[in-house]
Amino acid sequence: MPTAAAATAAGMATGPGSRVTRYAKSTAASVTPVRPGKTHALSALDNAMEWHAVHLVLYCRAAPGVGRDALKESLSEALSLYPAMTGRLVRAAQGEEGGAAGGWIVKCNDAGVRTVDATAAVTLDEWLATASADEEMDLAYFEQMGAEPYIWSPFYVQLTEFTDKSYALGLSCTHVHNDPTAASLFFHGWAAAHRRATSPYPPFLHSPSFAVSPTTPPSPPPLLAAKSTAAPAPPNSDAAMSSATFHFPAAAMRALLSSLEPGATPFAALAALFWLRVAGHDAAESRQKELTLALDFRKKMRAPLPTGYYGSAVHFTRARADLSSPLAAVAAALDACVAGVPEEELWAALEWLHARQASAPGGGGGGEPFQMYGPELTCVALDHVPMYGTEFVAGEPPARVACRVGGAEGEGVVIVMPAAEGGEARDVVVTLPADAAARVCRDGELLRYGARVVAGSKVETGPKAQ
Repeated sequence: MPTAAAATAAGMATGPGSRVTRYAKSTAASVTPVRPGKTHALSALDNAMEWHAVHLVLYCRAAPGVGRDALKESLSEALSLYPAMTGRLVRAAQGEEGGAAGGWIVKCNDAGVRTVDATAAVTLDEWLATASADEEMDLAYFEQMGAEPYIWSPFYVQLTEFTDKSYALGLSCTHVHNDPTAASLFFHGWAAAHRRATSPYPPFLHSPSFAVSPTTPPSPPPLLAAKSTAAPAPPNSDAAMSSATFHFPAAAMRALLSSLEPGATPFAALAALFWLRVAGHDAAESRQKELTLALDFRKKMRAPLPTGYYGSAVHFTRARADLSSPLAAVAAALDACVAGVPEEELWAALEWLHARQASAPGGGGGGEPFQMYGPELTCVALDHVPMYGTEFVAGEPPARVACRVGGAEGEGVVIVMPAAEGGEARDVVVTLPADAAARVCRDGELLRYGARVVAGSKVETGPKAQ
């Protein structure tokens, strides 16, 4: 059961004028203790995600049985299935089972997940109609790892109550533990525990699925090699970033897809559209340009991973297209790239990351971390994730789900997600340099295609770093 512990306002404060008040911090522990000495291995891909965090916000309308105490109780029930979530990150010792010396592993010590209690001074509908994407991050508290990682919680859960008794459930975690797919599916486990049911996506905690040991030094994949040698971003550079969320109703998506080649996917259509609009005037003069795609590969392998695989299963690949071509041609190029990623490319990336971690100076340390999302423009495919199947009350899906990836400064990130109405409808979350975010929010071509800004950029008052 959660243990209450009042938290000081300092460190939990939101920005000036925020409608969210965080007032207490506590710890949620699993109802089932973990056996002493248990550890959870992290793959080389997990370790490579150290620069990044995952932020999810799920909005639940007011309903009987959905209250703060009941939600905390079911959270503790759900954590019984996720012993790694309640553990702490430590560096693996030489010869220790579970990872290369110096790389991160999880000590499953039942230290618990940090929870934050908060209120919002509006109703849920008022919030959804007026909140910016930057303000939305006031609903997903997170603390960066400090000098003592062993006492740092890799997971934070914020429960924010609106004035109409609706709730926003914010989950923030280090990408070392989970990618956006795995983090989203945790909500399924939590909701199932709340309903006293079984999750359709039980966690699969077996990172040795990616424990590769190449017999010869692998060749560096060009994209990852370029990322690993790129100059680090300046401190606090993401303060110059801002976000916005665009909603494409089903009718708008059908109209967009009908203007493309038969068989075009919603992801390729939206990735192409935003690539062209972010490129702006440069696109008219461009020839072959490159876009980084971040693709979930759980089901892209000959021996597919369970959907509930706990960890990072994101593959970064380059797509090329002539941006002076029509939208249909750019979308077709992206679809061809997604469909044509060979499994050998996935394993080549994993082998190189594993070899890089194992051969780090001093026999460990995992090599210097580097930026995986960016610094070039990156488009993330999340529209396969069943986010709206998360029902804390049977038959009551979330009113909306928001997602951000932290540490993605540079040219920006575009995330394609499912939308609340289901079907072909999609939401697109962009995190871009402030001037680019302001420009795409006013882009007439996006609006012509039926986009509606549901959580806009407030760059006029200064974006907030997240």
